Amino acid sequence: MRAYLPELLALPLFPLLYLQGKHVRRVTPRLPEAGGPASGVAAPPGPSAGPPLRLLGIGESPVAGVGVASHEQAITAQLAAALAQQSQSPVSWQAIGLNGADLAQALTMLVPQLPAGACGMDIVLIAFGVNDTTAFRSANRYRAELAQLIGAVQERLAPAHIILSGVPPMHAFPALPQPLRFVLGSKAKVLDRVSEELAGSFANVHYVAMQLDASEPGLMAADGYHPSAKGARSWAGHLAEAMRLSFVQPVPKI
Repeated sequence: MRAYLPELLALPLFPLLYLQGKHVRRVTPRLPEAGGPASGVAAPPGPSAGPPLRLLGIGESPVAGVGVASHEQAITAQLAAALAQQSQSPVSWQAIGLNGADLAQALTMLVPQLPAGACGMDIVLIAFGVNDTTAFRSANRYRAELAQLIGAVQERLAPAHIILSGVPPMHAFPALPQPLRFVLGSKAKVLDRVSEELAGSFANVHYVAMQLDASEPGLMAADGYHPSAKGARSWAGHLAEAMRLSFVQPVPKI
């Protein structure tokens, strides 16, 4: 898909898309960010077979826990649980998320929250894209800001691995009516391709397509826009399996 195709699709439909966007904002339930601590430790199901791993998630509303009751049900903790089961090692995790954040806001508001003295982090999950999609961010700007965010994460945390989650499949979001869903879905696919291409330019960045089936019952929250606890668990499972297949189990730095 050509980078400018979504803009060409949107131009003649703009009056309708604008009205649909206002309607969606008016009728979609406003869900809060998750309650409870935004950090914790996921224990393996049996005796620990290896040293503990450290995981940090940085992202927009799913990382902030919108759509679930507590951070234990959100994507960072769910990924930690999947990794603990996979590695048979405890996984300490921390989530740094902001509802409604795009990449520009991540650079100004979330990067300063990255923990000081955490160099040697094992895994960092980066999950953005929906808010840049709805803002119709250009592919070039998205690439530049995502590269800047990856650079800031590498400089501050020196992680062994960065997992770059793909842009969510907005063409399947049940909260969005047609043709708004198709146009935003097309834009999301463009930005998702930017993410995949950019990841390939870094040695330790692994792109993982988001395989959440938004049409499957129970995987989306009540607003039809965010993953439910079940959806976050499914997403985490895909990420953990992709990580298992893409690289050797990371060993914490001493």
